[in-house]
Amino acid sequence: MSHPVSVEIKGASLSFGPHRVLRDIHLRVEPGEFFALLGPSGCGKSTLLRLIAGFNPVQRGTLLIDGEDLSDKAPWQRNIGMVFQSYALWPHMSVAQNVAFGLEERRLARPLIEAKVREMLELVGLAGMATRRPSQLSGGQQQRVALARTLAIEPRVLLLDEPLSNLDAKLRVHMRRELLAMQRKLGITTLFVTHDQEEALTTADRIAVMNEGVVQQIGTPVELYDRPLSRFVAEFIGSTNLITARRSGAQWLCEFGVVADPAAPHWADEVVLALRPSAIALAPQTGDNTERVWRPAQVLEREFLGGTIRYCIRVGSLELLADQPHEPGMAGFMPGDRIAAGIDTRRLIALPG
Repeated sequence: MSHPVSVEIKGASLSFGPHRVLRDIHLRVEPGEFFALLGPSGCGKSTLLRLIAGFNPVQRGTLLIDGEDLSDKAPWQRNIGMVFQSYALWPHMSVAQNVAFGLEERRLARPLIEAKVREMLELVGLAGMATRRPSQLSGGQQQRVALARTLAIEPRVLLLDEPLSNLDAKLRVHMRRELLAMQRKLGITTLFVTHDQEEALTTADRIAVMNEGVVQQIGTPVELYDRPLSRFVAEFIGSTNLITARRSGAQWLCEFGVVADPAAPHWADEVVLALRPSAIALAPQTGDNTERVWRPAQVLEREFLGGTIRYCIRVGSLELLADQPHEPGMAGFMPGDRIAAGIDTRRLIALPG
């Protein structure tokens, strides 16, 4: 592979008729970075990926690859590789023929093509399957063939459009680890689209959260989880509780009473306080931990998640989620139990109301 390159989008907008799909997109992907575009279906993330590939036009704004303006270049002039959600393998061709397709289109010498195909199949762990047809492969193996075909042309940038969505849950976890390890080995700048928060949080160096054609926030997985800047990001990245609060002097008044939050902004008299389920402690009776504000609560529901039990509790008029670690032999609380709930006020996140 050639040296890692940056990808920069400045003010990109795209409309299909009267419908605006992308709205003034600004982002920069650093050389060699594994960057995720995360958001719900229809938010514009795949459209943005296709814009980088050249399949969608840059109607307004600029696309720069390694500082070079490629906004008006055709897809085949950009040297960008894309793996589609459906893998788009030729069913009548063998694995080797599929991988060789892009090289043959570039009219490389046959010995060079054969050597490159062997190298790519070795890279993705399919060296013994060169003569098989796509129909004879599992979903994970087909995904690897699509990846090998894309990498064979030595693209400057790798684009992945929901590459793992067709796999079962266990294989998806395995393949995302392999995909990340391969990207680290090659050092190729990679953008991938996903609607799966866990997939983005566990693999990406940084994430751009999108909604309705707008980039809501860009940051590392930890930054987005710990310090979301909007209600949308707070709710989309992991589970969260939202509590309305009004200013009371230098503090905030909410259902839990008066709580202090040093990070609370001063731009409004009413805010939403985001609180992760893991920041709520549950006890048979009010705890004496001065770092928490305790209130009477009632258990409404419980879900056993293995290492965690997730409770839905009622505190006053609020219904909140609270996650508690599960230990072997621990019965936990049951629906209907009267308990105490304590919030760690240091973990409150103030958002616009």
